[in-house]
Amino acid sequence: PRIPPLCAHAAGILLLLRPGTERKMRPSTQPRCFAGLVVVLSLFWGLQCGSGANVRTCPSPCVCSGELVDCSRLKRGQIPERIPEWTVTLKLTHNELEAIPDLGPRASNITTLLLANNRIAGIFPEQLQPFLALETLDLSNNAIADVRAASFPALPLKNLFLNNNRISSLETGCFTNLSSSLQVLRLNRNRLSTIPAKIFQLPNLQHLELSRNRVRRVEGLTFHGLHALRSLRMQRNGLSRLMDGALWGLSNMEVLQLDYNNLTEVNKGWLYGLLTLQQLHLSHNAISRIQPDAWEFCQKLAELNLSSNHLSRLEESSFSGLSLLQELHVGNNRVSFIADGAFRGLSNLQMLDLQKNEISWTIEDMNGPFSALEKLKRLFLQGNQIRSVTKESFSGLDALQHLDLSNNAIMSVQANAFSQIRNLQELRLNTSSLLCDCQLKWLPVWVAEQTFLPSVNASCAHPQMLKGRSVFAVSQDEFVCDDFPKPQITVQPETQSALKGSNVTFICSAASSSDSPMTFSWKKDNEVLNKAEIHNQAHLRIQAGAGGDTEVTEYTTTLQLHTVDFSSEGKYQCVISNHFGSSYSTKARLTVNSKREQNLGGVFSRMRRC
Repeated sequence: PRIPPLCAHAAGILLLLRPGTERKMRPSTQPRCFAGLVVVLSLFWGLQCGSGANVRTCPSPCVCSGELVDCSRLKRGQIPERIPEWTVTLKLTHNELEAIPDLGPRASNITTLLLANNRIAGIFPEQLQPFLALETLDLSNNAIADVRAASFPALPLKNLFLNNNRISSLETGCFTNLSSSLQVLRLNRNRLSTIPAKIFQLPNLQHLELSRNRVRRVEGLTFHGLHALRSLRMQRNGLSRLMDGALWGLSNMEVLQLDYNNLTEVNKGWLYGLLTLQQLHLSHNAISRIQPDAWEFCQKLAELNLSSNHLSRLEESSFSGLSLLQELHVGNNRVSFIADGAFRGLSNLQMLDLQKNEISWTIEDMNGPFSALEKLKRLFLQGNQIRSVTKESFSGLDALQHLDLSNNAIMSVQANAFSQIRNLQELRLNTSSLLCDCQLKWLPVWVAEQTFLPSVNASCAHPQMLKGRSVFAVSQDEFVCDDFPKPQITVQPETQSALKGSNVTFICSAASSSDSPMTFSWKKDNEVLNKAEIHNQAHLRIQAGAGGDTEVTEYTTTLQLHTVDFSSEGKYQCVISNHFGSSYSTKARLTVNSKREQNLGGVFSRMRRC
């Protein structure tokens, strides 16, 4: 038989050390020094190489490594009839096999059988019965159309891979004989359109993969019986509906991946029972709503991915109960409204991704919108149409280390807008729209002091003489304040109390030295009033300044509310914008009283005077 390389080396050394060799060596290297080595090598030869009974011969034309015999990419006639008895892992991939091969008595020693990329069309118990020690079976990329009852005999199988077949049905009881051992089951890239309820009676299964099938709806109790399951993958199924209790029974689940489906909302009905869930991936769906009590059963979540959905609002209750959440992905949505307390309760959040939404007003107008996120380290806000940053935009973010504001046409940054972020290590900012007036003097100095220059690319758009120049190339004397192209609020709307059924008017004015066209809008409780009655007017006035008189355009916008009732109560605010940015007025409160309340108020007023 073929002599293994290690035996050949041992034989060569023994020949060199045959009797008489020591006489040719120097006195310091005579027999006493080699006696031990000769004994050890002789024992090795006798035990491992000499008898020939224990020599591991690799059958031609296969390739062997350790206890692996790889007979892949051979024609059926070239596969050896006799597999060595020492074989533990047998690889027979890409061989055009049409059935699980008969290996005779050698099959009982094999623990891993790899049969991927063949032409096997069915699974039959008599073909698998000889594999008494089998723990891993890979039948991926074959032509299997269904899995019938009792397809698998009672085997100690732990890992079963059936990816990329033509499986369209699973018969009841098809995995019953594997219930005591199976831990990993992969059924990706098949043709399953339904999953029968309680089909998986596999109490030891830990990982189940059903991605790239055709499952559109999952009924209640579908996965009942998978008490040990830790991860479930069902991406790219076109899944549109998870019925109440669809995932009930998965009390040890840690990871649930449902990306690239057609789910439209998150509610506690289909999340019922997921008490240990730590990661939930819902990206690339059509989710437009998160029910107020959605997370009642998932309060151990550490990572939540809702990116690339249809969310337009983040309500105060959107993330209620997720106090252990560390990563939140809401990028690539349509978010234009964030309630004041939307992030309240996320006390352990360390990463927040809000990129590519429409939340400019959150940064420009809200007072500390992220102040509840005391442990936040990374905040991604790129691509949100943000035009101005105020000194309150990032207040409360003491732990923040990475802030990304790139791909926003930012025009103004108030002094000390970032100074409250004491631990900031990286700031990403690129804009060519800055108003380089005297209020921006601080920015290039601060950026240089903080060593953020490599990740900040900022240039001027106004005044004309500085247009296109980097702010880091503008001297302090060149930042001037002779004009104010961005609107400045001159008249604020006033808080009012009105009688039910009466009419109410709010007035707001702003001035600008630019002739850039103005747009006007009104908000109620932070939401734009799209159907309100609004009247706008403009007039010119002359304003005296240090550099001489300046022609200023003053704009007035009026909001008319007719026949107000109790639903009209709230906080009203005007927003006046032009090419250089937006200005937000203070919020005026409207209180509506009934006639009885007004009369009582008059009585109490007279009593106080008495």
